[in-house]
Order: sequence, then structure tokens, then C-alpha cells
Amino acid sequence: MSSSAFRTVPASADVVIIGGGVMGASTAFHLAEAGVPNIVVVERGDLACGSSGKPIGGVRAQFSDPLNIELGSRSLRAYQEFHHRPGADIRLDTVGYLFLLDSAQQASDFEAGVRLQNGLGVPSRMIAPEEAQRLCPYLSTDGLVAAAYSPADGHARPGLVVQGYAGAAARAGVTVATHTTVSGLDTAGDRVVGVHTSHGRIACSTVICAAGAWSARIGEMAGVNLPVRPVKRQLAFTAPIAPPAPRIPFTIDFSSTAYFHNSDDGLLLGLADPGQQDGFDTTWTPEWLELFRTVARHRAPALATMETSGGWAGLYEVTPDHNALIGRSGELPNFLYAAGFSGHGFLQAPAVGEVVRDLYLEREPFTDVSPLSADRFRHGAGTRPEAHVV
Repeated sequence: MSSSAFRTVPASADVVIIGGGVMGASTAFHLAEAGVPNIVVVERGDLACGSSGKPIGGVRAQFSDPLNIELGSRSLRAYQEFHHRPGADIRLDTVGYLFLLDSAQQASDFEAGVRLQNGLGVPSRMIAPEEAQRLCPYLSTDGLVAAAYSPADGHARPGLVVQGYAGAAARAGVTVATHTTVSGLDTAGDRVVGVHTSHGRIACSTVICAAGAWSARIGEMAGVNLPVRPVKRQLAFTAPIAPPAPRIPFTIDFSSTAYFHNSDDGLLLGLADPGQQDGFDTTWTPEWLELFRTVARHRAPALATMETSGGWAGLYEVTPDHNALIGRSGELPNFLYAAGFSGHGFLQAPAVGEVVRDLYLEREPFTDVSPLSADRFRHGAGTRPEAHVV
């Protein structure tokens, strides 16, 4: 399906979804499942070629904000059932998430998060450094104060999720137009009435922006402020490890953001470079690895000397408070958006697809997402920074 480049797009649609990543695919699937006709997904490259292209995506419900906990928890359940609905193997590995904490303040913050999570049915708990080391034998406990662990979390393959959702959507009649670039939106009064693409214009009744790191540009076309900026994130793969690596949680050194977990026959290593400039460049730069190795020498010494075999660079779509933008434009009521997930999009995509479906159908979503409206930045109040950010 990723090669289905259209010479033309349909002349009209009830819904045009801009973006063929996990958010666009989930939204298309949930709308089609609800019986919404005439849906077109427009994607500038191949499906999952943006942020969703990352090799492995974490899935978790360990957050500091109740709304993020709910979106993560509901999505986890959807991923556990993905082989039934929509019906695809997404290589879900429920290994847990392990946050390593090296200060009393971090431990206190995560304890508060665990209490919130437990109240919402998430089985997270605080553990001692020694138990963290048993779960992840690579760790040095030197300097660790505590750790937060949830056995229900883990990781899966974003590309397989996108193909699973998009395939089911296509079978339900959704048109997926890849290699199709959006160049402009037509508005009349308070409505979006058309989408201009590299393969023709689509007259439409509703536009849903799920364009990830490119969402600010789409918003500008409609006169809607979507404050999303692109930031490059890099990761690397170790060469195959023999004997095989132990099965470990998705392990995160919270202070440095260094993280690592199993990947096929080795490990995946990642870290957010604090000096990374905003931009759409996704060139992988091996020098970046030295940042990870510097942290690993102290926190997981064996990882510092492991041979690597290449890596990957992709884009985070970051908002000022590291929370998503989900909602309906106040100025253009038929312009909906789900973007700016700041690294949490994959793990929240099933629940957000449901929410956007319900917003479109004008019915009550399972949770109130109004705090995630893009309008929160216009008023300068009501932002709720998410603390459990990597």
C-alpha cells in the first residue's frame, strides 16, 4: 500500500486527513469503523515516513498528568488487542518501563506520579535501586536513589501499527493517497472547503490535521495556530550480541534521558541531545553516540563499549508544554487536529484516534481532552507541563 501513489486524488471527500503516520492511520481506522464514508488520507511520502517511522516505539501509561495517563492506558489496552482489532501483529513486547532516578526530588515527583497512576488502574510502583538492577543487569546502582517501574508497559513496532490501521481503513473504503503533498487549503467564511494537493484539489467537508512535525505549516494554511516545532532525535543499534542480551525493561536514565532496550538480536540505544537545534533535518550523525556513551560509562558501563551497527534519526513534534494538541478549531469548526505529541504520539495513538472520531461525530469522548486544545497557548494560561518527558 505504501507504493500507492495516486496520479489524481478524489475530487471530493467528506473527511481529508492530512498525515499518513500513526495518528492519521488510527483516526482513519476509527472513523471508517464508525461508518464515516468518503475519507481520504493524504501523505507526502510513504506511510509512516515521518515520526512514526522509528524502528521501535515505547508504549506506557507512566505519566505525571492524569489525561496523559488515561490516553496511554487506553492505548496500551488497544495495542494488547491489536491482533484482533484491527488485526495485525505489531511485535508488542510487554517488558515494562523502568525510570532510573538519581535525586530525592525526582523520587518524590515520581512517587506522586505512581499514586496518580495507581488511582487510574496502572500497576506502576516505586522500587529500590537493587531491584532495578535485578530487572536490568546492565545497571550500575551508583548514585541511584530509586526507580519507577510498571510491568504493563513495553514497546512495539510503529510501522506495523500504521500498516495495520491503514490496511483495515483501506479495506473499509478509505482512500490512502501517498506521495501527495498538501500545498494549500481553501476557506470560505468559517469553513475549510478544499485541500490543494500535488495531485489535484479535494473539495471537502472536514479537514483533520495529523501532520506531525509539519502540523504548524498545515495550521498556517488554515490560519490556525498549531505551535509545533520539529526536533531531531537519534538512536543507534548495537551489533548482534552473543550470547543474547537478557530481556530487559525499556530503561530510561531520567536525568540524562539516555535509554536502551532489546531490539531483535541486540539493543537499541537512545538519548535526547540537549543542544539539538530545531529543524527538519533527519541526517543520522554517528558523533551523537558519544553523548550516550558518556552517560553509559557511569550508569550502564557494559553499554559504553558495545559495538554499534548504524542508527536512525527522526523528528519529535514538540509543543511548548510537551503535551499534545487535540481538538477542533474555534475559528474553523470543521478543522480538527491531533498533533504535537512531543514523543508520546505512538503510545497515545489508539486512544487519540477514538477521541478524534468522537469529536468529528460530535459525541462525548471517553475522557475530556479540552485541556489539550491549541487555544491554551493563546490565552497564556491553562498549560499543564508533562514532567515524565524523555
